[in-house]
Amino acid sequence: MTTIRAARAEDTALILAFVRELAEFERESGAVKLTEAELARDGFPAAGGERYFECLIAEEDGEAAGFALFFPVYSTWRGRALHLEDLFVRPKFRGRGIGKALLRRVAALAVERECALLFWHVLDWNTPAIEFYKSLGATALEDWTRMRLTDEPLKALAAAEG
Repeated sequence: MTTIRAARAEDTALILAFVRELAEFERESGAVKLTEAELARDGFPAAGGERYFECLIAEEDGEAAGFALFFPVYSTWRGRALHLEDLFVRPKFRGRGIGKALLRRVAALAVERECALLFWHVLDWNTPAIEFYKSLGATALEDWTRMRLTDEPLKALAAAEG
């Protein structure tokens, strides 16, 4: 039996394990720099601290099977939104509806919070995931290019004059 629950502070090691397993699946195993301490700080802050993400854990018969990590964003065209950063189900649990259950719970939270949209990114080569998302009614935004700044370029821009 599958259960979906909100992650707790004591789940930081599990969340990091999921993140690492996902990075390995995405052929980026060396890219994870995140620590348990950062996850604890950002997802389970001390009283009054800002929470940067929320996480759901899927369990199959008491065993950790997958997770969904998401956070609120704001669309200047639509208003409130949720960004699903990661959705991952361990290989041995795939094909049991766990990914759909996680996504359904995040969608329910988005509706409950009066969000106009839920969005996420998927790698171009991950055809099974793309087809899965399309089967649920999701549309691909093929006219958009995802951009980011990290590490030194981010610091350089932040420090730039004028």
